[in-house]
Amino acid sequence: MNSLRAYLKSLPDDDARIDFATRCGTTLGYLRKAMSIKQQFGESLCINMERESGGAVACEDMRADVDWAYIRQSTAPPPVAESPP
Repeated sequence: MNSLRAYLKSLPDDDARIDFATRCGTTLGYLRKAMSIKQQFGESLCINMERESGGAVACEDMRADVDWAYIRQSTAPPPVAESPP
């Protein structure tokens, strides 16, 4: 959570922090409370935070228990089987 805390602190003001949280699909209040009680974030929120922070808040930093390497490798959709002519 240190990367999230540092990222939020790097933003110029609460308006920018609120905008970041909104783009992530949550609220600044939720992020602050979760950080204060060391609550585990859901995987979707981790992905949103990484995307919206431009990688400054990495999924791996937020949820070390998730196999992000596997998920990152499986981003391409599986090939579609061709039907016989």
